[in-house]
Amino acid sequence: MLNINGKILRVVLSCLVFVAAACFLSTRTAQGQAKKVSVQPPKPADSSPQLGQTPAAPLSSSTTVPVSTAAAGSTDDLNSETIRLMLKRIDELETRIRDLEARPVPSNTLANVPTGTTSLQNNATGDATVVSPSNTKPDDANTQASTQAGIHGDHQDMPNGTPRMQIQGFADVDFHATSEKGQTNSFLLGQLDLFITSRLSEKFSVLSELILEAGQDNAFTFEVHRLLLKYSMNDHFNLSAGRYHSSIGYYNTAFHHGSFFQTTVNRPFLFAFESRGGLLPLHNVGLSATGRIPNAPFGLHYVAEIGNGRAARPGARPVQSVVDENNGKSFNLALYSRPSQIPGLQTGFSVYHDNLTPPLVPNVSQTITAGYVVYQDARNESLNEAIIFRHSRGGEVFYIPGFYTQWSRRYGNIRPYFRYQYINVPSDDPVYRTVGRRNGPSVGFKYDLSDFVNFKAQYDHTSLRRLSAIDELFLQLSFTF
Repeated sequence: MLNINGKILRVVLSCLVFVAAACFLSTRTAQGQAKKVSVQPPKPADSSPQLGQTPAAPLSSSTTVPVSTAAAGSTDDLNSETIRLMLKRIDELETRIRDLEARPVPSNTLANVPTGTTSLQNNATGDATVVSPSNTKPDDANTQASTQAGIHGDHQDMPNGTPRMQIQGFADVDFHATSEKGQTNSFLLGQLDLFITSRLSEKFSVLSELILEAGQDNAFTFEVHRLLLKYSMNDHFNLSAGRYHSSIGYYNTAFHHGSFFQTTVNRPFLFAFESRGGLLPLHNVGLSATGRIPNAPFGLHYVAEIGNGRAARPGARPVQSVVDENNGKSFNLALYSRPSQIPGLQTGFSVYHDNLTPPLVPNVSQTITAGYVVYQDARNESLNEAIIFRHSRGGEVFYIPGFYTQWSRRYGNIRPYFRYQYINVPSDDPVYRTVGRRNGPSVGFKYDLSDFVNFKAQYDHTSLRRLSAIDELFLQLSFTF
């Protein structure tokens, strides 16, 4: 629409310039003719009167024709005013063209893009990106998930300049069967994810993710999982303020809420959300800066975050959205590379630090180091991440190693996958001692029923320290609307 308006305005401008020039030339011609008639002496043949006519008085050099002069002066004023108005209108139209050309082109909404398009939830955070491996073109793989908007993307201003809010929905319906004692087989509703974005100006935008889900008590809870005001200066610096997904490793900023985009039914246990027993501080409230490092090789990007961190007090909500239990702040620094020489490859690492203050025991210094190598193209997916927790209390130091590897390949509309994951928490760890060791494989497949609906089936076998292994079956219908 913007291009069409620009072309029309250019045609109108050209016509107006042509008409203005024509009017100017015709005016000068009319004035010249009027002057010529008013001062030209009669020809010799006209000096004698025709039969029945009264002889005309001779014209001296000072003689003028009042009527012709008055008409010429009136015409000159009228045409000058017309030209002035036309030039003013041309200036207005040129200003309008500049405004239209300066306005960014509207991004595509989900209704216009198939499943394989990049997810835009990350646009407003500058986080690592995720490409749904379903139908992604090889050339798109290097932009990986860049962008959870496109589908999850930024939106344009309305013509009158008022911000326009757009909402995209994600949900899933599941069946879960397990061999774990005390648990039953159940149909269940997954998360209802309402992803909201709005562009406030050329530099400012807003992103929000609202989650409605039921817990083990069958009661629904509503929570703001992300709310960010983003300032985008350029490719090298983007600043966000609010509640964000921490850039620890790859998975957390590549696959946000809503299982529609991820290959598997559930997230790796290492990256399980806090409300589902996850160990990592995946949500934080504070400031986040991201961008591309100028003139750096291999497509290097940086992430720097500071926030309240995770609560350590028993019974407290893990994400400290309003009150921090201590005055210290967590920080996270990350670097990642997307080399243009190998489209689809992304590697990176991050270091997170916080000071935990559990009650009645000494404070715990927590450092989390993560590294990953990821490759995705139109058919293949390889996700590999390793994380080490370091907890220091007094003179004691505790380490928690963990990793997962996930492989999949697409054949038409079906994508079979395999994942193996491992985590081992020491029994005397001061923070997560009840988790113990968990490891085992997952196998399954994802089948695209349409561009906006997919079906997944997954089998998990999880071995536990000093406990019986658990076998689980998951069936899931995930969709976007």
